[in-house]
Amino acid sequence: MDGALGRLEQVLGAGLFAAVLLDVFLTVLYARMGTSIVAGPLARLTWRVFRAVSAPFGRRRGVVLSFCGPAVLVLLVTAWSLGLTLGAALVIHPALGSGVRAAGGGETPTDFAAALDAAGNSLSVVGSGEFGPRTAAYRLLYLFNSLVGMSVLSLTLTYLMQVYSALRERNVLGLKLDLATGETGDAAELLARLGPRGEFDTGPLSEAAAEVAGAKEGHHFYPVLFYFRFDTPIYSASRICLVALDAVTLIRTALADRYAAVRESAAVEQLERGAMKLLESLDRNFLGVAMPDPPAEPDPDTRARWERRYRAALHRLREAGIETAADEAAGAGRYVAIRARWDRYVRALAPAMAYRMPEIDPVGAAPDPADRRPAIPARAVPRDV
Repeated sequence: MDGALGRLEQVLGAGLFAAVLLDVFLTVLYARMGTSIVAGPLARLTWRVFRAVSAPFGRRRGVVLSFCGPAVLVLLVTAWSLGLTLGAALVIHPALGSGVRAAGGGETPTDFAAALDAAGNSLSVVGSGEFGPRTAAYRLLYLFNSLVGMSVLSLTLTYLMQVYSALRERNVLGLKLDLATGETGDAAELLARLGPRGEFDTGPLSEAAAEVAGAKEGHHFYPVLFYFRFDTPIYSASRICLVALDAVTLIRTALADRYAAVRESAAVEQLERGAMKLLESLDRNFLGVAMPDPPAEPDPDTRARWERRYRAALHRLREAGIETAADEAAGAGRYVAIRARWDRYVRALAPAMAYRMPEIDPVGAAPDPADRRPAIPARAVPRDV
């Protein structure tokens, strides 16, 4: 091969190799939303493909979409492996027959397929050794490639374990919140169980606030979590944030002044800010949505639905023995004003993940049935064993 063309090929190969290593660094070690070179665009493209392919499946669409997250990880690892192999092959190709030769001493093939084979062997810790370096420079290159191969393999395995650990933590949070609402998705049910007979326990609120903050950081460190969509909506970030923010909004607007200590507690503030930061980061980084500030006024139908939701929540809290705000009309107005600030983020995120709003917010979509639930039963007395 001509010397100038060979050097150009090696420069391109080194550039590709460096770009892949940089993407591994940004994705696994630096771990911030929006900083990757390959991982982010690849994940977005995969999600668009899955959304298009799943559209004809109707009610089974969610099952198809549930494979997107694992597919993104497989494609990402494949892209890294192929990128490193291709980059190394471009560097080795001009040296076939000179700096790199067949191990058996016979004629050395100089086609690009042979270069890919040699590059793969140099990166693999269990290479077949069909080709070997014959100069000091290429011996160092082989050593460097083997170190890179082992390091990327270790980092990739660690990354996969951390992703699934963060995913499990998010799912546990979603399940805990759903169980705390009596599997209704209604934040009023959660508050009724946190303050039975008017005695509030802020411990679970503090725990939930810490876990929401953890979910926010989990998505920040491992953006691929966004593409793990489950057919059950309770595990979605949309449902988690809606329940958390609706609970905070009811605490601020529906509780009587005697609960001012709860309303002003650090747990409530942390829960609100953590959920809002999670929604804002997901909408901004994955949907490219920047919400106007101040929020637009809700339309009359939405306002009326939210006011009915507020009145149903008051009824449920009173059934639990919790004293509610004296001025119901003023409380409803405050509820609508506060909800308008965060509801728009949920409404942008939920459809992007192919969820319908009644799945994410069953009470907000149809508040009237919530007012007709059976009364909250008294706590059972433990039986003697």
